[in-house]
Amino acid sequence: MAAGIISLQFQPSIFQIPLYPSLSKPKTFKPLTVRSQKSDATTKTHEDGIPINLVKTLAQFKSRHNFIRVLEVSRKSDHPFAGSRLLLLDAPGNIHSISFLLKLLTGTYFDVFATFPPILPPGPLGILGFGAGSAAKLILELYPQGVIHGWELDPAVIGVGREYFGLAKLERQYPDRLFIYVGNALSANIDSGFSGLMVDLFSKGCLIPELQDPDTWMKMKKKLRDGGRIMVNVGGSCVEAEDSRRDGKVIMEETLKAMEKVFPGEVRVLNLGSRKDDSSIAVTGGLPDLDLWKENLPKSLRFYVDMWKPYSVV
Repeated sequence: MAAGIISLQFQPSIFQIPLYPSLSKPKTFKPLTVRSQKSDATTKTHEDGIPINLVKTLAQFKSRHNFIRVLEVSRKSDHPFAGSRLLLLDAPGNIHSISFLLKLLTGTYFDVFATFPPILPPGPLGILGFGAGSAAKLILELYPQGVIHGWELDPAVIGVGREYFGLAKLERQYPDRLFIYVGNALSANIDSGFSGLMVDLFSKGCLIPELQDPDTWMKMKKKLRDGGRIMVNVGGSCVEAEDSRRDGKVIMEETLKAMEKVFPGEVRVLNLGSRKDDSSIAVTGGLPDLDLWKENLPKSLRFYVDMWKPYSVV
């Protein structure tokens, strides 16, 4: 029998990995396209996926809220995820956190989140949907003054973050800059208000339904300081829901429309995928000084600044 193959979809939104190998021989996972974020010119495809013997399962169990799996991809793999650990939280296998042993940037939508602080007023940043801490790690290490308050519904996710994704080390390194709360992220609040909110809230493979309600965004807006903004992973067609009737593209558009009602003319979208496998991030607020924004970013992240486009209702 030929060696088993596992395929990973390299998408800058929640990523997706098939759950089970095919029952046909040879034992394989369905190949998926692996795409770079920067441009179509850098598109790279790994049609053969990753050999199963180069992907190790470190943990697999059901919590109250999620089907949790932690995978480790060998550095020997010829794949963008080589040398990474991946956190999967739902039946379709969407990846919610990623961490590399030998590098900080991830080549995923978390890097877009890392461009957020320079366009915010001074003050703490809230992360709604903390996961295993991928976004927090980037912010803490790239911005010495950054303070993060993160909310995660599932305590088991925080547990695997501490054990497998270096979260415990981050907490020891930054005891005065990182604060983690277990609970409903939509109830997040601090007395002084947030300079910004990063929203990454998915359940059962799709954006939570509350994000399609303008009232949710109005409540978030009231949590912000003057000049504060919200940056959101709005997913797209690349996200696979447990319920096949829930289309990621449709849910993304419904979410953007709800945001536009609360932030009229102030929603911008950055698309990271192809037309077939789109994946988008949205941000609120007026157009910032783009040159100043770039000056305050690491060179490797500056290209994202020019990718934002005003949102127009479809």
